[in-house]
Amino acid sequence: MTTQFMIRFGELNTKGKNKKDFINTLKRNISHSLSEINNLKIITTHDHIYVDISNIHEEDEAKVVEILKNISGIYSFAKVYVVEDFDFDKITDFVLDYINKNKTIKTFKIECRRSDKTFPLHSRDIIYKVATSILKKDLVKVDVHNPDLVINIEIHQKNMVFFFETIKGVGGYPIGTIGKSLMLISGGIDSPVASFLMMKRGVKLSFIHFASPPYTQEAVIEKIKDLLGILNTYQEKIDLYIVPFTKIQEEIYKNSDVSYAITILRRMMYKISKKLAEKLKIKSLCNGESIGQVASQTIESMDTITKGIDMTIFRPLSIMDKDDIVRIAKEIKTYDISIRPYEDCCTIFKPKNPKTMPKLDEVLFYESKVDYDSLIEEAINNIEKIEIKKEKFEI
Repeated sequence: MTTQFMIRFGELNTKGKNKKDFINTLKRNISHSLSEINNLKIITTHDHIYVDISNIHEEDEAKVVEILKNISGIYSFAKVYVVEDFDFDKITDFVLDYINKNKTIKTFKIECRRSDKTFPLHSRDIIYKVATSILKKDLVKVDVHNPDLVINIEIHQKNMVFFFETIKGVGGYPIGTIGKSLMLISGGIDSPVASFLMMKRGVKLSFIHFASPPYTQEAVIEKIKDLLGILNTYQEKIDLYIVPFTKIQEEIYKNSDVSYAITILRRMMYKISKKLAEKLKIKSLCNGESIGQVASQTIESMDTITKGIDMTIFRPLSIMDKDDIVRIAKEIKTYDISIRPYEDCCTIFKPKNPKTMPKLDEVLFYESKVDYDSLIEEAINNIEKIEIKKEKFEI
């Protein structure tokens, strides 16, 4: 009898002929995420992926659970015990031993599902057979409404499994199966959470960051790398593009009303991001904006900032409260990195009274004072690309 985590697919089951490709991608993503843990074996069937944990230590098993919880494409998973020879006495013996070790268990019920409908015993017969054997020992009673222990039995074509608990996954689709997007990442709390939520829906991300040395410190870049090191646990390969933004930012503050500086700064970021995305053959942008959180994130501001950017822009945090964003940041372990006190280019010259309802005609007037097209082209030609290496997962 071996011990495995049995992974269920959820939404992948709706993919018809493409299901096999989705499952293969999910298996690759699981292998990547668990690569730091030795002695694992990953097995794929039509209905499930199994992670064999028979030969790992208990502390590594806890790590596997935490990692699987956050891999997109996993609807749920369970620690199952695999019986290759369909010997129901093995289930009974294991359950009785488990009950003896857990004295608080006084009641139980059994649920059974047959994915192999050719199996000679029906589900109700299997339930009766196992339950009768357990009851003979007079340790527990049956309670079908509120049991202390639920014993789940599943009959498959080549084996049967049993388990006690199902663990919820994040659902969604495996990263890389839905498409690509370019994420604008600042280093704050929001954009890493937005990145995680995009990955959760199966989107493979590249990242763009705007640096303004000497106003911004090199520590900001290290901060970004550390954040992406966490996200790299879920996505196999991450590319980070660092844009030299100093000249553009200086021109904005020299030639614009200070209340319009953030609006124009964000417009330049989007223009550069769009050009880079097109160069990378990426068809969308995404960010960590949440409606109303700051001046540049009012509906009027976002409309003016992205006017003329003919590209899909995803804002997965748009309707989320800050408390919910912080909660997710802590869950995915980016929060402590995000709050390191290093300012990015959006905060170093933050005006006291930025426009919350900027007018496009005024924005265009200030932009006409500078040849931003040339500065944008120069910035794009000097972008630095960094490939983020996988960091060891810790819990």
